[in-house]
Amino acid sequence: MLTDKAVRAATPRDKSYKVSDSGGLSLHVSPKNHKSWRFKYRMEGKEQLLTLGTYPEVSLAEAREKRNDARKLLREGRDPRISAKRAKLVGDSGTFQTFEQAAREWHLVQKPRWKPVHADDVITSLERDIFPHLGTMPMDVIDKPLLLSLLKKIEARGAIETARRVKQRIAAIYRYVNAHGAGLENPANDINDALAPLPPSKRYPALLEVDAIRRMLGDIDRAGASPVTRFASRFLALTAQRPGMVRHMEWGEISDVDWGNPSADVSEALWTVPAEKIKQELHLRSDDAFDHKIPLSRQAVETLRAVRLLTGKAPFAFPNARAGTVAMTENAIGYLYNREGYKGRHVPHGWRSSFSTIMNEQAERELGTDLRLLGDRLIIDLMLAHTPAGMSATELRYNRARYMDRRRELAQRWADMITEGALPATEILDSPRRKPR
Repeated sequence: MLTDKAVRAATPRDKSYKVSDSGGLSLHVSPKNHKSWRFKYRMEGKEQLLTLGTYPEVSLAEAREKRNDARKLLREGRDPRISAKRAKLVGDSGTFQTFEQAAREWHLVQKPRWKPVHADDVITSLERDIFPHLGTMPMDVIDKPLLLSLLKKIEARGAIETARRVKQRIAAIYRYVNAHGAGLENPANDINDALAPLPPSKRYPALLEVDAIRRMLGDIDRAGASPVTRFASRFLALTAQRPGMVRHMEWGEISDVDWGNPSADVSEALWTVPAEKIKQELHLRSDDAFDHKIPLSRQAVETLRAVRLLTGKAPFAFPNARAGTVAMTENAIGYLYNREGYKGRHVPHGWRSSFSTIMNEQAERELGTDLRLLGDRLIIDLMLAHTPAGMSATELRYNRARYMDRRRELAQRWADMITEGALPATEILDSPRRKPR
């Protein structure tokens, strides 16, 4: 058998030669003193030769370990040369050192196929609920009981659907690393029966009486919470847009507002959601996408003026409390509603139902059988970024521009109606973040 001293002492000759070790391993020395480890074996009756690396990059001990690995493959009926070639093409399946490293790479790969709102929500959920506990762990030590204990913590705060979504994301991360050859057991498989059942699907809970809405707005305005979250809630109620659009609204999307002059005319104030955001939010084809122009009421502009004092230097009007460069989290407003006693009664998405129901009922009372009622119903749908049945993309773009004046009238009427008796936005700025005990 070879020794380290013998390997170092092997000198070049006129012709290449080999020095045998044991078990088919030998050191080959070229006339130019190039030393390489080779393993000789038989496969299907034929002699084969596998190069295991060069010396001194691969030591004698390492060469023997590689030889032993190759012999193990032979006992399993596998050709070491084929396995070596595959490893060279695929790479090292042990690349992912920690769960967080793998999760972030998976997220980066998946991100282009998701809408930005969803991509942000995915990574935020992992950063909030999983990375603090599993982020630094090797992926092969995370098992079902450990994962289940974390999902149960999410369920304990009432977030049953969130726990299911997090489980699905972890399952996808393990599928991703296994596709790269990691060969790990997926701890997210076969644990659904241990999770709380999903609540039956239902319509978004929403308040449908104006008096109840006014009381709720007052409760939220005075709640012990971040002013930015309360302003986001008020703006959401005033515009009745999708919560994701409000959370991801950027200051550059607001026009015809003189921020430096509080007494300036705001009768043309407009929020324009770019076509690309609308396409991603509503899963539209490119040729169906449109800029969604939302006329802003005086109260909506007042709300933006107030929150701008807090977030004007951030890209988003309503940023995340911990990181000003990303949007507010998906659940921030909903958690606030739950804490103030509105769980099961009203959710952030419910403002759309509130607006549609109340404004349609009001139009019916005022117009009765008048044909203008049909026009107002169409306009209310347009304000909510709904596409009326049978309307083409061309008609949709035309009608959005045609009815802008009436849309602005209805937006102001809605704002006047629901904010009667409400706190001025400036008082929310000065109010405490926690209720006195």
